[in-house]
Amino acid sequence: MTASPTDSAPTRFGVMGTGRITRRLVADLQSTDAVSVTAIASRSQERADWFASQYGIPAAVEGYQALLDRDDIDAVYLSLPPALHAHWCVRAAEAGKQILCEKPLATSADQAHQIAQACQRYGVRWLDATGWLHHRRTAEMRALASGGRLGRLGHITAAVSFYRPFQSGEHRLDPALGGGCLLDLGWYTAGLACYIAGRSPNRVFADCIEENGVPLRTNAMLWFDDDLTASFSCGYDTATRKWFEVAGSDASVICDDFTRPWAERPTRFWVHDASGEVQSHETSDRQEQRMIQALIGQQPLDEFNQLALQTQTVLDALAESARRKQPVVVEFDVRPDAPSPSR
Repeated sequence: MTASPTDSAPTRFGVMGTGRITRRLVADLQSTDAVSVTAIASRSQERADWFASQYGIPAAVEGYQALLDRDDIDAVYLSLPPALHAHWCVRAAEAGKQILCEKPLATSADQAHQIAQACQRYGVRWLDATGWLHHRRTAEMRALASGGRLGRLGHITAAVSFYRPFQSGEHRLDPALGGGCLLDLGWYTAGLACYIAGRSPNRVFADCIEENGVPLRTNAMLWFDDDLTASFSCGYDTATRKWFEVAGSDASVICDDFTRPWAERPTRFWVHDASGEVQSHETSDRQEQRMIQALIGQQPLDEFNQLALQTQTVLDALAESARRKQPVVVEFDVRPDAPSPSR
């Protein structure tokens, strides 16, 4: 377990939604020091009751507002379909609850800013539930890229995919619910490029293969200042991939499981230099628990919040590019009362 940030009473989480991803994160919450899960809400009492009984959650609640109205909830984990994120994150902020929201943060940059503004207005801490950003390995890999070990950075490439593990009523195939691989898996790939680059792209291009009105596969190109470029592929029609390469003039860093480490394997990455020498690095950590502790702790969250807004803005531009079938300039809506990405 991770270390508790204080000796005070545990932060009590309420869970909004009972989808498949919820099961994993509930276990992570329950195994994190200084955290308890006290209630879960679903649209139906029957569904909430079943989930609560399966995962040892004391209270089952019908309706999301009823969860927010409870006085035994300090924070919420929101795992609803993306189209519902903005509404319920704002309502959670109004209720004074800390927020851990599944990615994507929203379905547009405008909605993402609404969330950030509401959280600032009501003094609420928030994070998008992008666990890999909190792994110690992630900071080590970025330090190699920014510290000169790779030489002058030239190109970032990434691929994140899995092959159709869908059930009936799957929100990821419903455009009305914010479905499609660009918002879902592109959150990882576009976010990775911005995170490693330390800035936002000036221009992007995307091409999508669609099914049911949502992107089934997306290929994209991003252009940054200083001749740095990035490309990625994400989709629901190829085998599981979760790798990236950051290539510099002297060496490259490669990771084959950056979004979530492979089960029962060393958490690792490699540095390949120009001579063909390969150095393997291993770093153990529990990224979800570290993410939860970051939310409930005292450390500033500005870097994570800004990256989330930045990523959402880039995804907007990529979606526009796919519609127009041409490159699009990335423009940022900089607002004084919310964290805003820098160019």
